[in-house]
Amino acid sequence: MDQKKRNVTIVDVAAKAGVSKTTISRYLNGKFEFMSNESKNKITQVIEELAYRPNNLARSLKSKRSRLIGVIVSDITNPFSAILLKGIGDCCERYGYGVLITNTDDNPKKERDYILSMLDQRVEGIILNTTGKNNEFLQQLAQSGVTIILADRPIDIHIFDVIRTADREITFTALRHLKMRGFTRVGFFSEPLENGTRLRRCQAYQDACYEIFGIEPQVYIIDKTDTQTGDVLLEEFRQKNRGQRMAVYTGNGIATLYVVQALKRMEISFPDEIGICGFDNWDWTDLVDGGITVVAQPSYRVGRECVKRMMFRLHRNHNAAPRRIELPCELVIRNST
Repeated sequence: MDQKKRNVTIVDVAAKAGVSKTTISRYLNGKFEFMSNESKNKITQVIEELAYRPNNLARSLKSKRSRLIGVIVSDITNPFSAILLKGIGDCCERYGYGVLITNTDDNPKKERDYILSMLDQRVEGIILNTTGKNNEFLQQLAQSGVTIILADRPIDIHIFDVIRTADREITFTALRHLKMRGFTRVGFFSEPLENGTRLRRCQAYQDACYEIFGIEPQVYIIDKTDTQTGDVLLEEFRQKNRGQRMAVYTGNGIATLYVVQALKRMEISFPDEIGICGFDNWDWTDLVDGGITVVAQPSYRVGRECVKRMMFRLHRNHNAAPRRIELPCELVIRNST
């Protein structure tokens, strides 16, 4: 009679590698202190030879750690989110953690539901690109001991670690560049100012208008349900600033796309008639009429730093004071300015 093949256990790995069960356990948990390279390489070889797979459920029940991080993004179709997730995934793998990913479509109800679902699945912490509309709920979770790291989008309650880009600094850099290129009027085009990132960039633009140009800001909000409003707003901007050298500064990659599409439909050339500069450095921006001048965000690094801060909270000091970490952006100058 055929017998079922016995599962390989940690005891088998330890015996074949010639080390203790404790050493194997430390290896599996990524604790390589006081472990020689020879031992690490030997254990790796034995694990591959025996095709050993740790029983993560049993390990999590014993250690009360699932080794899972929940990640919730607001728009998974946005290239920023894709690069952010790549950074998170790569860094989590390095620490021996798995990732659960969900997308809210900027819907606050979905955000709440997914957070609760992830907690039911015993994630050790959540990296959140928040809608900005569940602040009290997030505060309650934090007070109950849930570890939350905010990716890119801060909220008004200053109890969370936030990893974000240095939007204000790069906005001033971009508007100084526009002034140096001879532009005299700059309009800010954005999707609705519904989250902290868009509000922060809009405020930075307004402050830069006063400080660098000495002019009144001009803010235009594109209806995300009707991208054709970009045509109407651009025409309004042109009529209001006749006789001036005009440029558009956009608040995110979607707004940049809407503006470029509107300029194409209206057969307005850039930079001759209107200059354009803004977030983000998506692949297509280098292909349009000699390229669009853009702000390149360190999206991958934002993801990695979120994980590093999560590991600090989980394994070193859960009660440390919250930090707001800003990562520098780069202005990529192309033909549109």
